[in-house]
Amino acid sequence: MLDIALLPGEYAVCRLAAGAALSPGLWSDLGTGQVVSVSWAADGVSVICPMDRLPGGLPVETAWRCLRVVGPLGSVVTGMLAALVGPLAEARVDAVAFSTYDTDHLLVPAVRLVEATAALREAGHRVAD
Repeated sequence: MLDIALLPGEYAVCRLAAGAALSPGLWSDLGTGQVVSVSWAADGVSVICPMDRLPGGLPVETAWRCLRVVGPLGSVVTGMLAALVGPLAEARVDAVAFSTYDTDHLLVPAVRLVEATAALREAGHRVAD
């Protein structure tokens, strides 16, 4: 059983061109419970951030809500993501997973938040709203 916290506000997943520069405003002065994730690859830059920090002019397919596994976690937590993503897959709720040094996060579509949290609770996890 895992303890999961629902972070405030809606999140965005967006893509920038390869090598794109990011404004420091994207991650500076993050509020309590906020997280930003940036992944650079040869074909582009992926950004996960609160909607209000979204770089201007970028398309967003859907609004997401962010669930954080209450941590910090150890460096090896075998099967933890499967324990979270499995129940969501069974409930047919899309999920995007990403990690920080201390813990793991899941994004679920904002319009499916009720179903997502219900599926996680049914799997035995504690979800704090």
